[in-house]
Amino acid sequence: MKDNKKLRMYALSEIEHVKIHGRTAGNRSPLALFWTGSGIELNAKGSELWVEVEVDYRMYEPWISILVNSVPVSRQMLTAGRYWVCVFRGMDENKIKNVRIVKDVQAMSGDTDCVLKIHTLKFDGVFMPVPDKPYKVEFIGDSITSGEGAIGAKTEEDWIPMWFSAVHNYTAMTAAALNADYRVISQSGWGVLTGWDNNPHSNIPDYYEQVCGLLAGENNKALGAFEEHDFASWQPDVVVVNLGTNDGGAFNSPEWSDPATGETHKQRRNEDGSYREEDLEAFVQAACAFLVKLRRNNPKAHIIWAYGMLGIPMMPAIYCAVDLYMKSTGDQRVSVFQLPNMTEETAGSRTHPGAMAHEHAAKELSGYIKDILASKI
Repeated sequence: MKDNKKLRMYALSEIEHVKIHGRTAGNRSPLALFWTGSGIELNAKGSELWVEVEVDYRMYEPWISILVNSVPVSRQMLTAGRYWVCVFRGMDENKIKNVRIVKDVQAMSGDTDCVLKIHTLKFDGVFMPVPDKPYKVEFIGDSITSGEGAIGAKTEEDWIPMWFSAVHNYTAMTAAALNADYRVISQSGWGVLTGWDNNPHSNIPDYYEQVCGLLAGENNKALGAFEEHDFASWQPDVVVVNLGTNDGGAFNSPEWSDPATGETHKQRRNEDGSYREEDLEAFVQAACAFLVKLRRNNPKAHIIWAYGMLGIPMMPAIYCAVDLYMKSTGDQRVSVFQLPNMTEETAGSRTHPGAMAHEHAAKELSGYIKDILASKI
């Protein structure tokens, strides 16, 4: 079993039946995995499969999960270098295994060197077609959608990639319940108007139309991260926006000073603790503008603003933004959905939702989406 002479090497670009998950710039030689939940899917009829990865980072190493027949069988840190990882071996060569290799960690905007690439596969069998699923769903969000805290003990507080999961995550669970393919656009600490720390540059809408524009560095530039995304290549039936948690957090954080200009930014409270009306209005306008951008790029999708796993202080402003958008455009394919709040029992690491909280959210959200999809038939 050690020396399998039937193993043959395949450049990823040579494999006809490989399904790519997540936004890419179209290059498979190599394939860069940028976002949470991105990866490859194969229907592999053989006994042994390896994948060749290339990894670099300065601070935050990538992690991957391997799923065989929809069940997680391996989760591991990828250290720097170019090397082979065994996906499975010794399995029945006559059975087809559905295999997914999933990037567990978000695109790390704070690490310019963080890169994960897939080069080659080594296999002793044949690759069978991987059919598309009947629906497509895009999720847009922050640390919750990145799965921060979905794995690990409640006592864990280190901000490290180990505590991220794309598998124990409401996005993957919701997609599975819907029998849908899905993509994730998310970044911890980011918002619609501002990040948790009042940094106005930490907003998802500014980068939504690029492949993965919130990254930086020459490595990511060479891989096409800053290119315009080809929306026609993958049109979702539903877009789920789970943003606003960090915009609300900014009201509780100190002002942010731009190191380049010295300009300061702050979401402010009134003396009685309520939110300043003009600052809430800025959020409403930013959210409304994002809905316009989402509709322009996803003309057939139903857009759901889903919010609430870590409280709902911004819910009135979200309702205002959606109402403003619908009245100004006449677009009726937009709605708001309140996600179930995390509890002491369902909390995970880093005071974030744990796997149980994600399961609860996925159950509620998938039920809501099923009704929407049924009404479109």
